[in-house]
Amino acid sequence: MRRPPASLIAIVLGFLTLLLAPPATASSPLAQVTAEFRKTSSWESGYQGGYTIKNGSRTRLDGWSVAFTLPANTTVSTQWDARLTREGSRHVFSDAGYNGTLAPGASVTFGWVATGHGVPAHCVLNNGGPCDNGSDTTPPSVPTGVTVTSVEESALQIGWTASTDDRSTPLTYEISLDGAAPVTVVGATSYRVTGLSPATGYLLRVRAKDAAGNTSAYSPAVTGRTGDPRPRPRTMPTAPYVDMGAWPTPSLPTLASESGLKNFSLGFITATTCKAMWFNHFDPRTGWAGADIAALRASGGEVKVSFGGAGGRELAQTSDSVDALFAEYDAVVTQYDLKYVDFDIEGSATADPVSIARRSAALARLQQAHPGLRISLTLPVTPSGLTATGLSVVASARDAGAELDIVNIMTMDYFMVIDYGDAALSAAEATVAQLRSLYPAGDDARLWGMLGVTPMLGENDDHQIYDQADTRQLVAFARSRGLGMISYWDVTRDRNACTGGHLSLCTNIPQSPYEFSRIAAAYTG
Repeated sequence: MRRPPASLIAIVLGFLTLLLAPPATASSPLAQVTAEFRKTSSWESGYQGGYTIKNGSRTRLDGWSVAFTLPANTTVSTQWDARLTREGSRHVFSDAGYNGTLAPGASVTFGWVATGHGVPAHCVLNNGGPCDNGSDTTPPSVPTGVTVTSVEESALQIGWTASTDDRSTPLTYEISLDGAAPVTVVGATSYRVTGLSPATGYLLRVRAKDAAGNTSAYSPAVTGRTGDPRPRPRTMPTAPYVDMGAWPTPSLPTLASESGLKNFSLGFITATTCKAMWFNHFDPRTGWAGADIAALRASGGEVKVSFGGAGGRELAQTSDSVDALFAEYDAVVTQYDLKYVDFDIEGSATADPVSIARRSAALARLQQAHPGLRISLTLPVTPSGLTATGLSVVASARDAGAELDIVNIMTMDYFMVIDYGDAALSAAEATVAQLRSLYPAGDDARLWGMLGVTPMLGENDDHQIYDQADTRQLVAFARSRGLGMISYWDVTRDRNACTGGHLSLCTNIPQSPYEFSRIAAAYTG
């Protein structure tokens, strides 16, 4: 048989190859298309991040999408250069039309701002393949240079040199104290560990984690010792509330001289926008009530300004950033030269994690800007202790680095037929047990010194009664435990000593003017 020329065989084989091979169209599955996630910046309450999609194939890509899940505690607030659809925790970003076509070797980036620090998981491209065309299994380097940079009586500040990673930046760091479960820090290379016992040594270690969850080994442990305890007199062991929105406006010097009280908690700074206002009417920057506060201080008294309350919104709910919120808090503290501030968090505000995190971050900054500023959180309570949401408010402040002076429980309005005097003591015992779980390094004296108890005098909103005998019982209890503060709602009602009137004005039980105040004033810490 005669063999055909080699050139003819090559032509035929090439033709068969064209017939048998699938066409390389832009709509074919593209195994060489990848998407890489990267955080570009982060802050206390969230981060900015995005994906870079690269067409590593030899064909044009017409249209792309990236799908992944985010944890329930993380939400996308805004995005760019992509369209977003959500199905529960699943987020699907599709091209924006103008950036859907990628030539071979080309890339495109889209991004978003997230509230929370959860990163994408289970990421797939529109071709059904994994985003990175292979998992990231390389951990970051071990943090180096871990040192204790400052020492306080109940806190240690540590710093370290940033780790390196083959993909993620900035990284997440985990700080472990004495081998306990670590605390997470995003992006930063320093952390203030709070809630420690004075004159005590602690071992601290740091490790790094990337966006894929790869974790480095811990750094070698460093030892830090807290400072020796300093005398810290309770200058406000009794500080009942004064409703500054009452009419006529209460005179603080008059209340002090007539009641025997020295210190008051002034309510409330509220907001409808990101602007601090006294009960939504007077701008603190004008120094409203400043003359009264100065006169009270001249007589040896002091004030604690309270933000929030049941009748208004607290600034953290009406501000859209930590910076803006801090500026409002700072303006009030500066205007009145405050040494004490209170945050009365009630109702839906206790179950709003975004505003809680925003407030906690702002409070930590506020204490940095005003060293020695004492912060109290006032929260609803049951006879069994703080609610789960209330406890989360305290935990958030702790984790953000804010040092709490007082956790003040509102022992009122239980809507139960019980003895309200006994219930206040039960709530106090239960809350201290809860604080022990949040501040395991704290001894009993410190934990009881962190607690404030605030009943509603006389008739409560649920028509149950808290009377003078209950107040005497609370004072005796406070002395036996070393309670941080006794307060109550409110001095004006106690002064009026009226019955048959509205609960905002009257206690509606038999009493003499300032009878509750004189009982409570006997507690001096």
